[in-house]
Amino acid sequence: MPRHTFTVNGRPRTVDAPAAMPLLWVLRDRLGLTGTKFGCGVGVCGACTVHLDGKAVRSCQTSIGELAGRGVTTIEGLRENSVADAVKEAWLAEDVAQCGYCQPGQLIQAAGLLSGAGTRAPSDAEIEAAMNDNLCRCGTYLRIRAAIRRAAAGGARSS
Repeated sequence: MPRHTFTVNGRPRTVDAPAAMPLLWVLRDRLGLTGTKFGCGVGVCGACTVHLDGKAVRSCQTSIGELAGRGVTTIEGLRENSVADAVKEAWLAEDVAQCGYCQPGQLIQAAGLLSGAGTRAPSDAEIEAAMNDNLCRCGTYLRIRAAIRRAAAGGARSS
């Protein structure tokens, strides 16, 4: 079985797995990082979103064979970053989560949006475009948008 070496949450990892194995299953089954969720398996729900070299990708559609020398950040690794901290605090303040299943993917996607926005706050249209492909069965979209606005404003109360 081929060996694959890449970085997960800042730590070098080597995994023996078929090159076509989805990153989602490598993270969950081989590395024990179960925060990344399985939703649809075809890349449309966003529950399995992770950052690959800083860009949000669907781990169910990314094979381990694509990862040589690259860096993956999962929800477990989204903790030592001021943008991520602001997003997580805003999520709590806006009471976003209901069932919570989609939240790891939502948080990863939101942190990626705000990291890419630089110092400016994204517009509602930019938030909706960035978050559009992350589905929430509980329908907390308005709270998600409010949390992203709050995080972008540095924790100030959203309107």
